[in-house]
Amino acid sequence: MRQRDCAGGVVFAGDKVFLLQNDKGEWILPKGVIKSGERASEVAVSRVRHEAGVEARILAPAGETFYEFFSVSRRAPISNKIDWFIMQAGDENHQINHEEGFQDGGFFSTEEAADRITYSQDRALVHLAYEKYRELRNI
Repeated sequence: MRQRDCAGGVVFAGDKVFLLQNDKGEWILPKGVIKSGERASEVAVSRVRHEAGVEARILAPAGETFYEFFSVSRRAPISNKIDWFIMQAGDENHQINHEEGFQDGGFFSTEEAADRITYSQDRALVHLAYEKYRELRNI
């Protein structure tokens, strides 16, 4: 099984979190593959900017998730390890990258995000990241 290292952002603006809807209709968080020589934090910031059009800064690590899928194009199973970062945007401005296949996206209350997010581990990640984000804002 081929393993890919990835990084992404759990991006907050105020009390809202950013989600994207991909070409499969799934509601996800922005992320991308870490290429040779790149740092996870750099990839997270650049993917948030590229996929969502959101300028955000990293506040803290948020944890890791793992998932596996079968790549039809590679005809092989793939395992993704994603390093996540809690990020803060200065406002809710965004511009979805439709050329990358994203259909929709925006900032949602954590309650609405929990209803939309497709994968349970992403829901749990957003919940934990939001609690840590609130603590960081109070420091």
